[in-house]
Amino acid sequence: MFQRILVVCVGNICRSPVAEAMLRRALPHKSLSSAGLGALVGQGVDPLARELAEADGLDVAGHSARQLSRAMLAEADLVLVMSDGQRRAVGELSPEALGKTMTLGRWLPESPAIPDPYRKSRDAFLHVHGLLREATGAWAARL
Repeated sequence: MFQRILVVCVGNICRSPVAEAMLRRALPHKSLSSAGLGALVGQGVDPLARELAEADGLDVAGHSARQLSRAMLAEADLVLVMSDGQRRAVGELSPEALGKTMTLGRWLPESPAIPDPYRKSRDAFLHVHGLLREATGAWAARL
């Protein structure tokens, strides 16, 4: 049912590319991609996010941030965002995509929002990496 999954955050350099890589490893038969609502177009994964991803055995070296577009939303079967605010932003860009847009942290026990670690401490990145691991694991079990 959900073959093409798009993961969205703000800059497309911290959360969404790492979540994309986690889902790709868990769901190799699915088509996965990521983008940002305010992408730092062309940039690779943030160095701290990359370090944690690589320590987890994920390959994010080839990532290049890209800006979210209506076409990307139209192609996706499922859009996973980091917060309710991002879900609303997707709906503003493409109202027809709202019904297939959900928070990545939907199945987390505490909060469905996954905070942005950009320009924050190593501890913030470690916390977010753990949330991404838990959230992607929960989605993989359901997809």
